[in-house]
Parts: sequence; structure tokens; C-alpha cells
Amino acid sequence: MTEEERRLNAAEETEKRLAEWIPKTTAGKMVKNGEIESLDQFFERNLNVMEPEIVDMLLPDLEEKLVDFHKTAKVRRSGRQFSFRATVLVGDKNSYIGVGTGKDRERFPATRKAARNAKLNLVKVRKGCGSWQCGCQETHSIPFKVSGKSSSVRVVLLPAPKGTELVVGNNIKDVMILSGIKDVWSKSSGNTGSKLDFVAATIDALRNTTKKRLSEDIVKQATRK
Repeated sequence: MTEEERRLNAAEETEKRLAEWIPKTTAGKMVKNGEIESLDQFFERNLNVMEPEIVDMLLPDLEEKLVDFHKTAKVRRSGRQFSFRATVLVGDKNSYIGVGTGKDRERFPATRKAARNAKLNLVKVRKGCGSWQCGCQETHSIPFKVSGKSSSVRVVLLPAPKGTELVVGNNIKDVMILSGIKDVWSKSSGNTGSKLDFVAATIDALRNTTKKRLSEDIVKQATRK
């Protein structure tokens, strides 16, 4: 089966699942009934994503990327019991990014659980042109310097001029690509060999792009398309 065939099958399965979806939360019912038509509207109402189908309906073009996969074993009296742990990134290559981990005794269920959890952990990313070396005012980078932390790992992201591309560690390039950021510099410290902490710290930094309050003039200058 080709990659294109897999995508088509996945799209058909998602469409069928959404048609059969019976929301369990008030937010889910609002999305299902068409009261909320975008994820931006969803978060503007300070709602929490409690059902992955909410994301499937509002962001149908969300992409998934398996970034970590481990097979573990536990020794019991009956013998060794194997299980799988998967970590998946999801993003729309525009403004949203999420990461999730899933465990199961089989490979593919572990990956599906990780993707489901990633959708529940979706983060809004504010993009812009915050580098003093660039005046294009397009949303190719981030609007200002941000930092994030996970365990001992600390990541600092800095706006870069257009054409710089992603000057970041290989472990977090997928985070930038799936969040739609094209140009950025980064600095890191701590145990950056821990891929999951590196990814989590980067997403924490991107989350902070929406936490700072900016004047309307600055927002227009930093995020004008």
C-alpha cells in the first residue's frame, strides 16, 4: 500500500468516525451542531479540547508525525511482557501544534493513542516577523523571543529574517515545520539528548507566543501577512 493510499484510507476512516460521533461534552456538541466553526473560535471561548473529534472536525488537514517509538519489556513470573510507547506530533502547518504519547501492547494502537492525546494537547502558535533585520511583516517567523522548559531542558527561540530557514536542532525541526514556522534561531541547554524533553520544551516556548499581551500596532506590524 502506497503512502497516498494510506492517507486516503485514513481520511475515509476519519470521515466515517465523525459521522458516527456522539459528543459527550458540551463543547463537542457545539462543534457537532455547527455553533463553532473554527478552532480559533473554540479557544476564544476558553473551551478545552476533551474529545479528539473536535480537532478532526475543525482542522481536517491536520498532519501527524511519529517522532519517537520504543519497545519495552517487563519481566514477570509468566515471562517477559512487551509493550510499545509512541510519541506523535500533530500540526496544521499554520498555527497549531501538539504532542502526545501512547502505550499499548501492539504497535499501531500505541501510535493511534499517541495521535489522539496529541490532539487533546493542541497549542496555538502566534507567528510574525519579529526580527529587527527583516521588515517584510509576513508571518514566516515568531513575533518575539520566547523560551520554554521541560525537565532539565530549556529552549530559547529567536525571530529570524526571511530566508534564514530553521537554524534549530534536528530533534525539533518537525515541530517548526508542523507549526508553520519557516525561519527561526534557537538556543538550548540541559540534557538536549532527551528528544522528548527537547520537543516538549520547544512546544512550551511556542505556547508562550500567545501569552504575552501586545499593543494592536505591534501585533499588526509583527503578524501582517
